[in-house]
Amino acid sequence: MTRLFIKAPAGRRRFNVLGALNAITHELVMVANDTYITAESVCALLRQMASLNLAVPITLVLDNARYQRCRIVEELASQLSIELLFLPAYSPNLNLIERLWKFVKKKVLYCKHYSDFGQFKQAISDCLSQTSTVHAKELDSLLTLNFQVFRECQIVPI
Repeated sequence: MTRLFIKAPAGRRRFNVLGALNAITHELVMVANDTYITAESVCALLRQMASLNLAVPITLVLDNARYQRCRIVEELASQLSIELLFLPAYSPNLNLIERLWKFVKKKVLYCKHYSDFGQFKQAISDCLSQTSTVHAKELDSLLTLNFQVFRECQIVPI
């Protein structure tokens, strides 16, 4: 039996990416930082989405994180004419952006070591910037609007 040592990152630095994905075109709008995602981060994303000047109504699908479901975010969304659609608890499978995050983790993080935080951030940023070019074909099959629906189901108590 041989011991195998694998390099692992040291420290607890974080790189947060808050993103919104166009369900039709797969265009990604994102805000990133090295601190924490807050209500102000969500507001920055809303402003960025509004600056696209889309000719169609915008609906942003969100989970129920406290920083997303607060007065400041809801008021800004209303001012910018962006509808906020909150998903039921524990249903990330209904949000397309979660599929993108899983894809990025697979491409950039799994079985990879980055010697410094800058390389780590750059790898994630590069992958995200290539979603509509290099990774477009792979993502087209992943980011579909096909969801499993249960029309008639019985709940059996255990």
